Amino acid sequence: MNKPENAAKIKAIIVDDEELARKVILKYLEAFPQVEVVAECENGFVGLKAIGEHQPHLLFLDIQMPKINGFELLELLDEKPLIIFSTAHDNFAIRAFEQNAVDYLLKPYSQTRFNAAVSKALEKAGTPKIFQKNISSLSDQLAETTEIMNRVVVKTGSRVDVIPVSDIEYFEASDDYVEIHTRKERFIKQKTLKFFEDHLDPELFLRVHRSFIVAIHQISKLEPYSKDSFVLILKNGKGISVSKNGLVKLRQALKF
Repeated sequence: MNKPENAAKIKAIIVDDEELARKVILKYLEAFPQVEVVAECENGFVGLKAIGEHQPHLLFLDIQMPKINGFELLELLDEKPLIIFSTAHDNFAIRAFEQNAVDYLLKPYSQTRFNAAVSKALEKAGTPKIFQKNISSLSDQLAETTEIMNRVVVKTGSRVDVIPVSDIEYFEASDDYVEIHTRKERFIKQKTLKFFEDHLDPELFLRVHRSFIVAIHQISKLEPYSKDSFVLILKNGKGISVSKNGLVKLRQALKF
């Protein structure tokens, strides 16, 4: 996050798919003339572009949005501004608060509650490095949750892809990244294989090796590779190494 050149002016962006929610923020911000809203965004894709263009100091970010949600948008940001999350669901609000956001607003919220959140943000605006360290840990902390993902959002340069997990054939560990293989394309995401193991539906995906997670419906057959070792053949012909522990999981899942 860039420190504002003029401490009296804070650039802000609102990302919320509800027009009424955006209007409420604009109305409440009239109490803070030092905050200048440089963009209003109705979804995460528009928000991502606006953040790149304006480099805001403060982001009002709705958690639940179609296309890409607030947490997914956060993953795609290289430079993270001060963030005030908003949500209509308390479980998301608690999660956001615990993950080092400046604050969260549980909809519907009052002017008094809003003022408290913005005041807290303005206090932190002078210490961007400290806050940057905190907000950068958000993605890592998401791995501690047990939510099942149904899509993966990947940013490649300026391009953003939303990949339904039903399109994914397998995941492969690659240094500090994970390669996501679909029938048509390969994507790279800076996550761990453990993250995906924890977040994918175990009825649909199985970790068969320290370097591989496979979609169960893509499994074609299991073949012996050498003494006491096996290789899994996917429907696309790809051979996947299977560890001893992975073999146990396969036998349990496929009942053989």
